Amino acid sequence: MIVVHHLNNSRSQRVLWLLEELGLEYEIVRYQRDPKTMLAPPELKAIHPLGKSPVISDNGIVVAESGAIAEYLIDTYGNGRLIPPAGTEERRRWTYFLHYAEGSAMAPLLMKLIFDRVETSPAPFFVKPIARAIAQKVKGSYILPQIATHLDYLEAELGKSEWFAGNEFTAADIQMSFPLEAAAARGGLDGSRPRLMAFLKAIHSRPAFQRALERGGPYELLK
Repeated sequence: MIVVHHLNNSRSQRVLWLLEELGLEYEIVRYQRDPKTMLAPPELKAIHPLGKSPVISDNGIVVAESGAIAEYLIDTYGNGRLIPPAGTEERRRWTYFLHYAEGSAMAPLLMKLIFDRVETSPAPFFVKPIARAIAQKVKGSYILPQIATHLDYLEAELGKSEWFAGNEFTAADIQMSFPLEAAAARGGLDGSRPRLMAFLKAIHSRPAFQRALERGGPYELLK
């Protein structure tokens, strides 16, 4: 049995969605973020030394990292589903976006989350203006332009095909869902990029996505 070690409001929601798209049976072990730090609880370190989610276990095999989990599930149980044929341009794009989602797209979004908190967190009155000024400078000069560059790039990519790897829905689209949902929540993604907004609407309407939400519980990205 596949076991998903599921942290609330996290990337592991994508794993549940992928499993639902594949029609696989699985169990969920739930973990809750610390309400103050929003970090994963230490119990997750018993599953994987880094103590982070997502992570799955399957017949003694432990797999961490969203992209690695997606590849494992597709290779082991996919039977050719949610992945383009080898040697095609669609397969190349599939591999690229499967890794781009975390390797490139999430970095500036995570930095924005951190610097937003630096800007708004309680601090001594003599430190607060300095911290706020630094946070605003970093966001304005680097983070926000980087996010805009990625969103413009992705908007253009969806002008080439219906989905990220081609005209068929694949696991690459599941992987890309998290950075785009994060961008909509805190990165400025809005109706000015209609293809990306249409993508989010399309994935949210998929029955497997809805089933994953029912299984996973409340899902709200950190802001």
